[in-house]
Amino acid sequence: MITKTQFENARIRALGYFAAAGIFLTDEDKARIEVADFGLSDLENIGLEILTYVNTERVCAKELILFPFQTCPEHRHIGSDKGPGKEETFRCRRGVVYLYVPGEKTKNPKARPINSTLTVFREIVLNPGEQYTLMPDTLHWFQAGPEGAVVSEFSSRSSDETDIFTDTNVLRSTVVNDACP
Repeated sequence: MITKTQFENARIRALGYFAAAGIFLTDEDKARIEVADFGLSDLENIGLEILTYVNTERVCAKELILFPFQTCPEHRHIGSDKGPGKEETFRCRRGVVYLYVPGEKTKNPKARPINSTLTVFREIVLNPGEQYTLMPDTLHWFQAGPEGAVVSEFSSRSSDETDIFTDTNVLRSTVVNDACP
C-alpha cells in the first residue's frame, strides 16, 4: 500500500525521467502513468512506473521507469487458455538496467538483491540502445542502476493475471490509501 502523496510524487518523478529521455507524452499519457509497488509498500526499492501505449490481443508496448536501484521482482509470464505466456523485449533508453535470467550466476553482479526470494542470477547489462528478448515462461527480475532507467518494453499481449512471482507476497495491483496524504 502507498499513500496518495507517494503515488503522485512517483508519477511526477517519472515525468522527469520521460523528459530526460526525450520522450514526449500527451496529457492523456501523463494521466495514465501507473505506479506499481507490488503490494510490498516499499516503492523506493521495489516497484515500477509504467505507461502502457497499447495492449491488444496480439501486441503490447510500454515504457517502464525505474528509480535508482528500484527493482521489479522476480517473475515469469505463463500461458493460459488464451495462448502462450508473454514474450517480451526490453530496450534501454536511458540509464542502465541489470536484468537477471536463468543461467550461470554472474560473479560480482551489479544489482543489489532485494530479498531472499530471488533465484536467477545470470546478469545481462543493458545500456542505452541495447535490448534483450525474453521467451515466455522465463524467470527474470531487473533493477535500475544508480541513475535510474527508462526502458521500452515490446511484447505479445500483456496479462498481469498470469504473471507468477517468486515472492508469494507480491500483489500486482497497487493499493493507494486515500486516508493518508
